[in-house]
Amino acid sequence: MPDTSTYSRRPDLTDAAGERTLIIACGALAREIGTLMGQTAMGSVALKCLPAQLHNTPDRIPDAVREAVLAARETYARVLVGYADCGTGGRLDRVCQELGVERIEGPHCYSFFSGNDAFLARADEEFTSFYLTDFLARQFDSMVIRSLGLDRHPELRDAYFGHYEKLVYLAQTDDDVLTARAEAAAERLGLAFERRRVGFGDLTAFVEKASEPLPLSS
Repeated sequence: MPDTSTYSRRPDLTDAAGERTLIIACGALAREIGTLMGQTAMGSVALKCLPAQLHNTPDRIPDAVREAVLAARETYARVLVGYADCGTGGRLDRVCQELGVERIEGPHCYSFFSGNDAFLARADEEFTSFYLTDFLARQFDSMVIRSLGLDRHPELRDAYFGHYEKLVYLAQTDDDVLTARAEAAAERLGLAFERRRVGFGDLTAFVEKASEPLPLSS
């Protein structure tokens, strides 16, 4: 599946070699970035997604991004990184700085989907909230239940989620099926449920940046 494993989307139209842009992104964003690319004429932009499961081992994200950026340098003149910090504790920022590439701002996708400023404004009142995106609503069993072993040991639910009070579904789309899945997830975790339609948030401007003309070489 494109949103859980390495995924590549080549541009429909390509410029000469060395004049294209590549977005290297988390597999959990494949559908959303692909949608945004489809809404804009982005013929010289390509997308490569790394496995979404890296979020279960965030210490591996910086090295995975480094490897992907270095491999892309032979083909692409510009590389953008579609990852927030994602639990790397600043290590991803250090890799991006070292390689001279830019990542999307924010500590995690919940923040940039909400809009980083809006998410920060709610932070104090929502520190006991557990968040789902469209991707996580779709992949809740594999990314949450099975990855935490709750399918084998449901008695661990309170150990993992006992300090949460509410599940907030940050919806990118208006999808009744995903809403039902998110609400079922909240019930399974014993949490109150809230759906908040946030759309793509700050991800939109980040993807649009990829279509901007490259600066002229000096």
